[in-house]
Amino acid sequence: SRVADESVRRVVPLADGNTVAVLPSAGLFGANASGKTNLLRALNDLRTLVLQSFRLGSTASGVPRRPFLLEEGLKRAPSSFQVEMVLDGVRWLYGVEIDDECVLEEYATHYPKGRPAVVFDRRRDEVKYGAVLKRYQAAFGPLLRPNALLLSVAGAAAENPLSPLFEWFTRNLLLADTKTREARRSVTAHLLDEPEHRSRVLGLLKAADLGISGMERVTPDPEFVERLSRAVRVLSGSTDFDSEITESERVAVEDGLRMIHDGPEGPIAFDDDDESLGTRVWSGLIGPIIQVLDGGHVLLADELDASLHPYLVRSLIKLFQRPDTNPKGAQLIFNAHDVSVLGDSAPEQILGRDQIWFTEKEAGGATTLTPLTDFRVRKDEALERRYLQGRFGGVPVLSDAEFEAALEHRAVPS
Repeated sequence: SRVADESVRRVVPLADGNTVAVLPSAGLFGANASGKTNLLRALNDLRTLVLQSFRLGSTASGVPRRPFLLEEGLKRAPSSFQVEMVLDGVRWLYGVEIDDECVLEEYATHYPKGRPAVVFDRRRDEVKYGAVLKRYQAAFGPLLRPNALLLSVAGAAAENPLSPLFEWFTRNLLLADTKTREARRSVTAHLLDEPEHRSRVLGLLKAADLGISGMERVTPDPEFVERLSRAVRVLSGSTDFDSEITESERVAVEDGLRMIHDGPEGPIAFDDDDESLGTRVWSGLIGPIIQVLDGGHVLLADELDASLHPYLVRSLIKLFQRPDTNPKGAQLIFNAHDVSVLGDSAPEQILGRDQIWFTEKEAGGATTLTPLTDFRVRKDEALERRYLQGRFGGVPVLSDAEFEAALEHRAVPS
C-alpha cells in the first residue's frame, strides 16, 4: 500500500536529536451529511475555545460546544479534543475535555529531551503544575474559572512557558468555509496593498485562468459605515442620536474586491454581483493560502471543490504538496466531493494512501473516520473508480426507484 512520496513528507528535526516526518495535506471524502464538515468544525471550535474562553467568558456563561444531538445520552456526554504539534523543535501534546458547564480535564505535555514532561495536568479545578510552570501557579490560580481553559488564561498573561502553545492556536486551525468567505476576501484585499505580496496575489489570480487580468481593493464608503453604525446604535436601544459615533460603536465592514477584465475596448472593473461564484470563492482563498504557506500554518478548508474546477483544486493541493512552494511545512486539511483528486492511475494520484480518509455515518448517526491505509489496496489501484463503486465506503446509498416513487403522488391542479 503506497504512502506519500518521501519528497512530499517534511522531516522536522527535534531538539532531542530525533526527527518526525509530517504530511502536508489530508483529504476527507464521504457522502453528504457524513460528518466531514463537523470534523473540521471541531478543530476550529477547539481553537476558538483556547482563544476566547477566558477573555470573552464569565462565571455563568458555561462552555460553548457542539454536542451530539441525535441521542439524548450522548448529547450530555463530554466532548474531548487532542492536538499534537512541534514547536521550536519540541513535540507538544495538548488535550481538553469539556461539558456544557465546565472544563473537566485539560493537560499539556512536552518532550524537551525525548521523554514526556508534564507542563500541567488539570482535573476540574485541581491543577498540577509541572516544574516548568510551577512559578506561575500564583499568577494563574486566582484567574482560573471552571469554564475557562488554563491555556486561555495563560494566553492573556505576560510571556510564560505556555505562550508558544497559545500562539500556535492563534495562527492555526483556521476554518475556510462559506461563513468566513467575505472575511477571507478582505485578507486578500489587504495583501494587495503590500508590495511583497501584490504580485503573488495577482499571480495566483491569473494562474486560475478566470479571464481576469487584475484586482483592486474596495474600501467601505465612510458615509455608509456611519449610517450603519447609527442604525445599530438605535437598534440597541440608545436614545443618543446626534452625538459622534465612538470607535467601539463603529460597525466593522470588511474591505471588498473588484476584478479587472480585459474587454475589446480595454480593461473593465466588475462589481461582485457580476462575478461568478467560482471567482469569489477563489479570491477568498488566495489571501489565506499565501499567509498559511508563508507561516507554515494549518488551514482547514470545507468543501474545497465547491464552485472550483477540479484542475484548479488539484493545483491548489499541489501548492502544499511541493516543498518548493511549501518550504515551511504548512498543512491543508480539506474535505471534498470531487474524487478526481484520488486519480485512477499513478500520474493522476496527487495524494498518497496515508493522506486519504473516508467519513461514513453509522446507523445511530455518529461518524466513523477511516484512513485508506486500513484497506488492502494494490499499488496500481484505480482509487477514484473503486471509491465510487463503494469499495472504501463513504458513498451514499441511493435508489432511482425511491426517487421515482417520491414523485408518483403529485398535487392535482385546482
